[in-house]
Amino acid sequence: MPSIAIIGAGITGVTTAYALARRGLSVTLVERHRYAAMETSYANGGQLSASNAEVWNHASTVWKGLKWMLKADAPLLVHPRPSWHQLSWFVQFMASIAHYRRHTIETVRLAIAAREPLYAWADEEGIEFDHRREGILHIYRDRAGFEHARRVSALLAAGGLQRRAVTPEEIRAIVPTLAGRYFGGWYTDSDTTGDIHKFTHGLAEAAQRRGVRGLYGWEVRRLQARDDGVHMRLAGPEGEQTLRFDGVVVCAGVASRALAAQLGDRVNVYPVKGYSITVNLLDEASQAAAPTVSLLDDETKIVTSRLGADRLRVAGTAEFDGENRDIRADRIRPLVDWVQRCFPGVSTRSVVPWAGLRPMMPDMMPRVGRGRHPRVFYNTGHGHLGWTLSAATAQCVADLVRRAWPDPVAVPVPARRCGPVTSLS
Repeated sequence: MPSIAIIGAGITGVTTAYALARRGLSVTLVERHRYAAMETSYANGGQLSASNAEVWNHASTVWKGLKWMLKADAPLLVHPRPSWHQLSWFVQFMASIAHYRRHTIETVRLAIAAREPLYAWADEEGIEFDHRREGILHIYRDRAGFEHARRVSALLAAGGLQRRAVTPEEIRAIVPTLAGRYFGGWYTDSDTTGDIHKFTHGLAEAAQRRGVRGLYGWEVRRLQARDDGVHMRLAGPEGEQTLRFDGVVVCAGVASRALAAQLGDRVNVYPVKGYSITVNLLDEASQAAAPTVSLLDDETKIVTSRLGADRLRVAGTAEFDGENRDIRADRIRPLVDWVQRCFPGVSTRSVVPWAGLRPMMPDMMPRVGRGRHPRVFYNTGHGHLGWTLSAATAQCVADLVRRAWPDPVAVPVPARRCGPVTSLS
């Protein structure tokens, strides 16, 4: 039985390990933290959002980034001290504007394909993750934003997703406690929400029950792909050790770029920091006032998800500042202010802040597929849609790995369309 190492126990690593275990391979999941889902998969916005599949490679994004560059609380913040990595990333980002339409359609198709396996795994393994099937509502304060969303809706429809325009009166009916004036909205009733940390932790336990070996608290120090296998030097609680595997799948988020370089590949992931707050709904009034339907406020780039009866997740912003995990008060404050302004009945007395680094490719397409060496595979660079796309990309890369080491007594794995795949360049 071939032995496969998965590097990274975030949502992409855990779904990949689980998908490979279901295909009968010997899987080892390597994670530098003590537990799964302790970085970007810990406290994101909670949306499983095919309706948010629009890629960012658009001229309006560039203009907003320039306009907001010196505004500390801007939804999109680019620090004015760029590194060579950041500059090269932005050059590729600009070049990908020409592919905005195609990439948006490809992404929504992949997001829809991810739904069935993710829901099925949760049901089969009994994973409780505060899942709500109440849809996602995008809200707009002016005609310009609403009309841009109309054009995006046409692209989403081309990818197979239907959403409907709603009036200000319908917005009130969907979210009765929402304060403020709105021009209109777009509602996707097929989208859902939940707690990504609970889901990933639960799936990691399910993978372990299916035979996946977890090496938690071990950091990859050196990685080499040779003809006889992939050699990995690890540092952890018991010192250092070197292990050999038949193959490796890199699912290491923002660390994927450095690991890929050791393997002779270029995976131009850049860390784009996002922030969230978890509002503890400590009283009945706050629980009644907090929304149950998930929102995306397009003007402020803020999303919400209701997690159970007593938590409201509010997340947003994009910050380009390298591998910086600091939680800045001036970036958290707009999230708290948004809750107070839009849901004045919700108490913000108990708020837990968080920040995570989204691993983004410059063309906004996840890197899913083979490396230059036949023993190396990637499933990384999902950006702001890691959870939304994870089950589909895990299935794709698991099929590729299974076909690389076919089981002579097993039914052949059918070819599966892997959707967005970026090149190594």
